[in-house]
Amino acid sequence: MKFIIERAVLLKTLGHVQNIVERRNTVPVLSNVRIEANNQGISFKATDMDTEITEIVDAKILENGAITAPAHMMYDIVRKLSDGSEVELTYPDEKDQLSIASGRSKFSLSTIGVEDFPAISTDTLPTTFAMKCEELKDVIDRTQFAASTEETRYYLNGLYIHPKDEGETKVLRIVATDGHRLACVETPLPEGAGSMQGVILPRKTVGEIRKLLDDTSTENVQISLSDSKVRFTLEDITLASKLIDGTYPDYERVIPTDNDKILELNVKALSTAVDRVSVVAERTRAIKMITNKNHVIVTTSSPDLGSAIEEIEANYDSESLEIGYNFRYLLDILSELKGETARFSFRDSSSPSVIHDTSDTSAIYVLMPMRV
Repeated sequence: MKFIIERAVLLKTLGHVQNIVERRNTVPVLSNVRIEANNQGISFKATDMDTEITEIVDAKILENGAITAPAHMMYDIVRKLSDGSEVELTYPDEKDQLSIASGRSKFSLSTIGVEDFPAISTDTLPTTFAMKCEELKDVIDRTQFAASTEETRYYLNGLYIHPKDEGETKVLRIVATDGHRLACVETPLPEGAGSMQGVILPRKTVGEIRKLLDDTSTENVQISLSDSKVRFTLEDITLASKLIDGTYPDYERVIPTDNDKILELNVKALSTAVDRVSVVAERTRAIKMITNKNHVIVTTSSPDLGSAIEEIEANYDSESLEIGYNFRYLLDILSELKGETARFSFRDSSSPSVIHDTSDTSAIYVLMPMRV
């Protein structure tokens, strides 16, 4: 195998594939990227046995062949080569290793044969549909922050995606929850997605496709699904992954439908106030919102650090409530509201609060109160 490739192209591709590779591996070949030169171009592939990425790029191919080499080391080497340079990769070199040469720099890396490199089979994925990249980015951004990171409830460690009938309208619903907060976003159901079953996309897979969406110029992403695997296709990049094998809880049961006390206030004003008082709440993460006629008080106190209080104008016409929140959870939700006004609905100080953007009905957030 021998080819010459632009450093910028190689760096971008290695940046994509090395994100999949875990830093510590008990199986040595899983630390490597599989490189193959053939008539289609140069294929780079990496896997952690649950997620697999393949990217094909153009290069000047002098000799076909395939080998695997350390992914993170290759990325670090190429990252430090000169901007605008060309890189020549050769296997085998005089040391029977992979040679990386550029200008006066030359490196020889240990390799492992491709016969030991595993692959995720995605032959049968019966459901296929396309989404606009901007649309997929939007629904990921508005939900992924609420996914759980606790391995004990593994079925919450990702995004739950399923089709839903909303009256005569069919939508694709994306849900994430960690038990303390819930994010639920709807988008028009893509053609071909109506037959899909509800699936749980792993948190790592969601994070990786989100990075790739930022790094592509293509307009659409193709999504293919079975009941156990998913594949995202972006031009010359394919990301395949196993799905989380578990049953997602009945999240609709935790979305209150009888909260009758309505508070409306400016999103930016509330975010700024919460952010300021959070300086004192950094240890406990607890703040308190006190609702009153025409204004809200945001406050926190700490026996060791002191106290803070902010007052914000608001529209509220019910009995006064004192509700405690984890300020980080509240700020996460507020950061995803695109309009100027947020609407909170309460039942009482110990029940879940519903939050949404008054100018956008496609997303709803539920936040559990915190004892303060």
